Amino acid sequence: MKIFEHLSRLDRRIVYLVLAAVVIVPLVIPSVQKVRVMTPVTKLYNAVDAIPSDRILMLDFDYDPQTMPEIEPMGVALLRHAFQRRIKVAVLSLYVQPLGLAKKALDQVTEEFNGRSVSAADSIIYGRDYVFLGWQPPPIVPLLGMGISITNVYTRDYYGYRTDSLPIMRKVKNFNDVGILVSLSGASAPLWWVAYSQTRFGVAVGAGITAVSASEFYQYYQTGQFSGLMIGMKGAAEYEEIVETRLQLKDRRKASEALGALTTAHLTMIAFIMIGNIGYFIRRRREGRHS
Repeated sequence: MKIFEHLSRLDRRIVYLVLAAVVIVPLVIPSVQKVRVMTPVTKLYNAVDAIPSDRILMLDFDYDPQTMPEIEPMGVALLRHAFQRRIKVAVLSLYVQPLGLAKKALDQVTEEFNGRSVSAADSIIYGRDYVFLGWQPPPIVPLLGMGISITNVYTRDYYGYRTDSLPIMRKVKNFNDVGILVSLSGASAPLWWVAYSQTRFGVAVGAGITAVSASEFYQYYQTGQFSGLMIGMKGAAEYEEIVETRLQLKDRRKASEALGALTTAHLTMIAFIMIGNIGYFIRRRREGRHS
């Protein structure tokens, strides 16, 4: 039993070194972690999959570099789903900071699909299959204005083209033409879409959020105000899992790969806590015998 006493007195620098190793190694040598897809993610997938051909998927990219590791894989998985099903997509941001991250995700998935396409029909073409609306301040303007006219709020897209000249926007007038709006955010943007756009115009809303904010948002899923919900890295990995299994897309799954580092880190911390507690109780018992 002395081994537990010695381990419980380990220099904290050794503990940090071990923890760093179990986090870094799975990231350097990634492997896809299989996950069980839970109901909130399944509902979101089904809501996106059920979008009719005359409506679009609207994606609100509102995450920043700090929350990107958790939320970017959600956006990538949603874009893969939509492009594979030939669902038209409109992307926007309520703030200027996420625009570059939104473009990065769009470019990545577009290149994936166009890299294996053989004709224009199965390619992903800007203006026909998707539009990047960009940013229109202040947030209240798109939240309410798009319920009346999307092209009046976003007269020009991110690249400077007139939105009313794009083929994708010719039959898309307002929220009535949006199958579901999914807000990907590390802050409170999904609640704004519920409070303003859904309450006023009835648009369906889904959300992708960070794990630390789950308690703030889950009640809106329980009441049905969110049609579906992705929470943290696990939620992103679940959507990647369901996209791969149902659509047979074998592209890289960053969230599923990162779960290995999270799992080993959690298990290592649990092990150190258990060792510390066992060593503590052994010392107490020994000191009690000698008193």
